[in-house]
Amino acid sequence: MSDLKNVVSEIKNPITNLSLGDENRIISVEPKGDDIYIKYNRDGITPDVKKTIENLIIDSLKDSFSEDNIYVLTESKSSQDIYKSTKSHNPNASKNPAQLKVGHGKVEEKKKIPGVKHVISIGSGKGGVGKSTVTANLAATLTSMGYKVGIIDADIYGPSMPMLFNRRNDKPEATEDKKIIPLENHGIKFISFGNFIHEDEPVVWRGPMLGGVLNQFFFETDWGELDFLLLDLPPGTGDVQLSMVQSIELDGSIIVSTPQDIALLDARKALHMFDKLGVHVIGMVENMSSFICDNCDKEHFIYGTNGVLAATNELGVGFLGSIPLELGLRKGSDFGTPYMSQNKYEGSKVYNSYREIASKISDYFFPNPEKKKGLLSKLFKN
Repeated sequence: MSDLKNVVSEIKNPITNLSLGDENRIISVEPKGDDIYIKYNRDGITPDVKKTIENLIIDSLKDSFSEDNIYVLTESKSSQDIYKSTKSHNPNASKNPAQLKVGHGKVEEKKKIPGVKHVISIGSGKGGVGKSTVTANLAATLTSMGYKVGIIDADIYGPSMPMLFNRRNDKPEATEDKKIIPLENHGIKFISFGNFIHEDEPVVWRGPMLGGVLNQFFFETDWGELDFLLLDLPPGTGDVQLSMVQSIELDGSIIVSTPQDIALLDARKALHMFDKLGVHVIGMVENMSSFICDNCDKEHFIYGTNGVLAATNELGVGFLGSIPLELGLRKGSDFGTPYMSQNKYEGSKVYNSYREIASKISDYFFPNPEKKKGLLSKLFKN
């Protein structure tokens, strides 16, 4: 590794004609399998000079690494902005790649996201309850009902949407006015931090630095016209949730939990957090409510029964529905084809559950005046 660091250190800054080593700019040079990550301090370096240095770094290493495996990262300590670029002169790389400005987000007056009718956050107090899978399949269900839907993968530390929509290796591009163009699959637009970094690369930023990324996802992304924008939140009640609530006008939140008591403990925390932040909780979804066996088609209640329903009665919030677990859900997630985007599952218990939940959300935001008010209106009363 020391030889590689020496190679990079000898590259000269075209403005000063001093090497990056002489200017003490090299932060790290880390080979990881077939990949190599180079990070250097870009204080005082303009974007044009940055691009030149980046190309020189890639040229110096391409005899040892494929260009597709060379990742150049820059850190600006003065502005706390971090930029990532990769494959600069790969002919297949985007001519106008989107870049993230990662810094301390400014707390300003809440704004609506242009072109978006309704913004719904989907959260959980606990990881591992399948919240991202629910978000992806709920988006697919709403899309099949004729709505225009987008997703913001706000789980910066563990982004899932690139895998769930089979776009793991795709990098977002930018418009001429430098707005991020969201990726799209199955008729759903989405943006994820996972498409800006290598998926093995850890994120080690402090919470306030995430505000800059979220603001770009909210206000510097070309969403077009959407009926629903779903925000897939990270687990817990931390900085991402606070940054979100401070920045945008939310139309409501959905909480996902499994039926087991330990998950419901954390789901209650998420519910109380939204209450304190003045965000209306539309209702709760019970995910993995049961397991449906492929061979016998029998339903097994592994985590207990009706735990979330009981919690909603206790807490006074709406119950949106229960979603069983079956093998098709897992396969759809692993292969980037959401379960609810596949017509072959139509009529299954899982399919019907998602349709029921999506219909309740549709009725809540786009009420049909011809329908008589009943239990649904009571459940969702503001």
